[in-house]
Order: sequence, then structure tokens, then C-alpha cells
Amino acid sequence: MSTPAKISLRNVHKAFGPKKVLQGVDLDVAPGESVAIIGGSGTGKSVTLKCVLGLLSPDQGSITVDGVEMIGANRSDRDAMLAKTGMLFQGAALFDSLSVWENVAFGLIEGQGMKPRQARDLAIARLADVGLGAEIANMTPSSLSGGMQKRVGLARAIATEPEILFFDEPTTGIDPIMGDVINDLIVKCTRELGASAVTITHDMASARKIADRVAMLYKGKIIWDGPVADIDQADNPFLQQFVSGEIEGPLDLDLKHL
Repeated sequence: MSTPAKISLRNVHKAFGPKKVLQGVDLDVAPGESVAIIGGSGTGKSVTLKCVLGLLSPDQGSITVDGVEMIGANRSDRDAMLAKTGMLFQGAALFDSLSVWENVAFGLIEGQGMKPRQARDLAIARLADVGLGAEIANMTPSSLSGGMQKRVGLARAIATEPEILFFDEPTTGIDPIMGDVINDLIVKCTRELGASAVTITHDMASARKIADRVAMLYKGKIIWDGPVADIDQADNPFLQQFVSGEIEGPLDLDLKHL
């Protein structure tokens, strides 16, 4: 790509015992670009994300963020990378013991040392960004609906104004209408921040709305990578089967557990 990649993966491998999950992943994410990694369950989407975040250590390959190698990085470089990232977890992953505003402000207080009063004001502003009012600030996460919890999780992800956002199956567990609301909010917040974004999802409606570019992961490798606008015309039978949801096709589906 013409400009240096914000995130770059080269020949990334990861196995768990004899099970080879990633077998040479290559992927670039440009500054300000939104990329969705699609693929079925068990194809390695989450493992790829965990490798980028440093939660897993790849067996070989290279992962750079802003040109800094993350595999084997020292604590300082790892912390610097995490400080400029925000993450929306699949299940929102809110802290039950904290109020809504304390969840949103967690990175501001614990990561940046901000005073609680100032952090609360910023948390309420971020809640407003995702369509939630100040009246829920003192509520507990358990008292919120699934869709509201996702929005609180998104508010937390953007609270520190990160340069990079990660979204893990952002529409899982919520109804299609709320899923569309979440997709719209992700697009809005990502654009307003000018952040690079990586979304892992099996939801094609979500991928089409959120992403500028889509990369399909299958059997440990990216088998198709291109603009969202090119998906329906792509001459890739694996991608077309996944997009259409057909049982018949070249994808090696594990149906014995269905």
C-alpha cells in the first residue's frame, strides 16, 4: 500500500498442539481504514485478533503496529500499543462491580490517571455519542438490555479517543434491528475518531456496513481480500458460498456437530 500500514501481519502462524489455526496470515490495515475479517466459526478470526493484541504469541511471523514489531515486544512497546487501542468485546464484557459511567471511564482513570470527576463528565459525553442519556450513568450493567450493554461497551472503547479500534463480533447476541443500530454507531464513532478499525464477524450485513475492506479467513489463511463493493462480483467460490449461506460449495463445513 502507498502509505505505511497502521497494522501489518506477515506470515503469522499459530498452532495449539497438533491443531494449526493460523497458517500464514498476511493482512494490512491502513491509517483510518476499517477492515472486517470474515469467516466461519473456528477459522481463526479470534486467534488473529488475540495475536495482534498480544493475548496470544504467534509461533512465527511478524505483527507490526505503527512500524513497531509486537511479537516479542518489551513491556513498554506493548503498553504503548494498547494505550492507543479501544476494544468492543463480543459480550460487552462490562465490569459488574462498577457503575455504567465507571465502566466507560475505566481507561481514563486507570490508564491515564484522570480524576474521577473529570472522567465522569467525559464518560457521560461518550454515552451521549452512542445515544444513551446521563440518567443511566449510575446504573449497574446488569440492569441494562443487551443492546444497551453493547452501546456502553462501545462508549468505553472510544472514551480514550484511540487510534485503533477492535470489534469482536459486535452484533452477536442482539436482535437485527439493534444490530443495525450498533453497526451505524460503529461507523459514526470510527469516522469521528479517524481511527483504524478491525472487526471480526460472521455477520455479512455487519461487515458490509462497517468495513471499507473485507478479508476472508479460511483454513488459517486470507483467501480473499478486497473492497466491500467488490464482494458480490468476486470470482471466489469460497467467498460466494459464505456470503450466500449455501450448504453446497467448496467450503469444508463441519456439520457433524449441528
